[in-house]
Order: sequence, then structure tokens, then C-alpha cells
Amino acid sequence: MSLNRIKAILLHEIHITIHSYEVFNDLLLYPLFSIVVFGFMTLYLVGSTGKIVANEVLSGMILWQVVNITQYSIAVGCLWDVWSRNLTNIFITPITVTEYLFSYAVTGTIKALIVIVLASILSSVVFHLNILSMGIVNLFFICLNLILFGFSFGVVMLGLIFRFGTKIQAFAWGLLNVFQPLMAVIYPVAILPGPLKMISYLLAPTYAFEAMRKSLNHQNGVFTDLAYSLAFNFIFLFGAVMFFKYMFRKSKETGQFSRLEG
Repeated sequence: MSLNRIKAILLHEIHITIHSYEVFNDLLLYPLFSIVVFGFMTLYLVGSTGKIVANEVLSGMILWQVVNITQYSIAVGCLWDVWSRNLTNIFITPITVTEYLFSYAVTGTIKALIVIVLASILSSVVFHLNILSMGIVNLFFICLNLILFGFSFGVVMLGLIFRFGTKIQAFAWGLLNVFQPLMAVIYPVAILPGPLKMISYLLAPTYAFEAMRKSLNHQNGVFTDLAYSLAFNFIFLFGAVMFFKYMFRKSKETGQFSRLEG
């Protein structure tokens, strides 16, 4: 990989982020607003069900932003190049697919970490939840697993965009939310009915969010859940990259790639 080519994509992505009000809203204002809404809901839960459940709900929503922002940054970052008719210009350069994906992985991770820091400060000051109470090591590996899944999901979205064009662009910011109820973000897997529970255990974030709850309540089994999450993430990441390469190749074979900017 060429560091200069990766740096060029990073600068390109930074420029889009800084000069786009839509990106600012989607990656900063909306996530923080969601934390505020769920924060006030947790104040209600403290009075009706207890502080433990309230902390689990708010922590889940904070960590959910890591997945959401990572995949959004990758998928919508590509769409900005499509909308600005710049995608072809990028790929007539010597940049490789690996360098392209790696660059978006870096920017997606940076954006996710910025938001989780801001959301953590907000939740601590306003709602008196210290997300570090689950342990720095536990929090690091939980975030790592969520970033890996967000990146993999974003790569799948890229493959779909390259293959089918802007007619499926709404998937870039909507499809992930379809899976959210199955990932145990704000409630444990145990409450799901049997068939949905089986699907839930095939998704890597499920184990990360279960580990979050165990960490908050100082229960055993945190690293077992994180190990399962990491294993599923590597499987999904490998499949996502293979899927993207296949869709990228088919896009060029069918001429869809040249029509992306038409």
C-alpha cells in the first residue's frame, strides 16, 4: 500500500466532512441528539425500573453510534464521490481497492471515536453516567468489535452501491437500522423469541453489547463474549471484502461503474 495515496483519500474525505452540513448533521448533531433523547428516557427508567437498566439503555445507545457512524462514513463517503461525479477520477489513479477501503476505515474510526468521546462527556455531565465504569480494557475491545462490524457493513454497502448505483443509496443510512433490534443494543438477547434469538447470535455486535451489560454489572463472561464477537467479525469482514471485490468486478463488467456518474 502507498501511504501517499492513502493520505490523498484521507484529505479528500476530511475536506468533504468539513464543508458538508449534511455530514455534520448526520455524524455529530443527530447522534448527540439521540443520546439526549435516550438520556431523558433513562431518567424516567431510574424512577420506574432502576438505575441498572437505565445505564444499560444509555450505554447501548452511546456504543450504537460507533457501529452506525463507522458504516455511514464508509458508505456515504463513497456516495459523495458519486454525487459529485468524482468516483471515476479516483479510480483512474493508481489507487488500489485495498488502499481505498483502508482510507475509509481510518476516517470512519476517527469519526466514531470523536462522537463517542463527545457522547460520553455529555452523558457524564447531564445524566451522570460514566461509561468508563465498565472498565477501560473492556470498553476498548467492545468499541474495537463494533468498529470492525461497522466497517464490514459499510464495505457491503459499498459493494451494493458500485453494483446497483444510486437507486439503492437509501440503504447507506437505513439498512443497518433494520438489524438494530436483533443486536441487543438496549435490551438483552434473552427477551427475544426463539427464532430471532438464533439470528441475533449470528451477529457480532450482539456479543459486544452483551459484554457491555456484563461489564456495567461486573459479571463474569465478558471476555468470552468479546472473543465470540471478534471471531464473527473476522468471518464477516472476510466475507464483506470478498463481496465488495466481486461487486466491483461485476460493476465494471456490466458497465454500471461508468454509469455511476451519469
